[in-house]
Amino acid sequence: MSTPLIALSTAAVFPEPLSYAFEVAARLGYDGVELMPFGDSGSQDVDTVRRLSDAHGVPVLSVHSPCLLVTQRVWGVNPWRKLVKSRRAAERLGAQTVVLHPPFRWQREYAAMFIEGIQRLADVTDVKFAVENMYPWTAAGREVRGYSPSWDPRDDDFEHVTLDLSHTSASGSDALQMAADLGDRLAHIHLTDGTGLIGKDEHLVPGRGNQPAAELLRGLAASQLNPRVASRFNGVVVVEISTRKALTRDEREVDLAESLDFAHTHLSP
Repeated sequence: MSTPLIALSTAAVFPEPLSYAFEVAARLGYDGVELMPFGDSGSQDVDTVRRLSDAHGVPVLSVHSPCLLVTQRVWGVNPWRKLVKSRRAAERLGAQTVVLHPPFRWQREYAAMFIEGIQRLADVTDVKFAVENMYPWTAAGREVRGYSPSWDPRDDDFEHVTLDLSHTSASGSDALQMAADLGDRLAHIHLTDGTGLIGKDEHLVPGRGNQPAAELLRGLAASQLNPRVASRFNGVVVVEISTRKALTRDEREVDLAESLDFAHTHLSP
């Protein structure tokens, strides 16, 4: 078995343009990218994305559906139409996974049909819909319910799940236990880190926080080599760090290169 592919989230280069994400991914040696559509027209246009992918020889391995608060109007406002557009983008780009968040609690109709609707979308495609673990919000020191049905994908019957290590940090979750509980439902990884501050989504370079990123990757690599392990990981590891505080491209690329080296080191057999 080969080791998992390592992709760069295009969100990890924000506020740099999409073209830079493909260029730096190729230069540093990433296996591909995860497309995160933002407000810029280029990231929303599949033809533009495909031209950049072809020009740099960097495939799009996954698509992150635009379900952040800051991307609520990207690809429209209807959440189901956004997911259909995400699926179509993934199919046209040859990506194997669509990453999505659980509904916000005020999206009541969407939340009520979420599990059933995701399954219906998955039934007509080979693309996996991998629901991401999130974290509780806090206000005035109290937990606020931000997501419905839950921020924890273990509470629901999703076929595929994305495990994000910044979000396990922000929720105070045990990332290794969550991975073990998910078993073969674990389909996708967002490799990042956090310092364990509840409700704070930090997206640090892996190894700079307190999350068990190295142990998780070593476990994924071991599962590839052990034929007796039923829950063998067959997904992609995506570096999804925040570099928005970088003052220069050189500074940003140090973090991107360090993250890639971390992944290679701990995914090596």
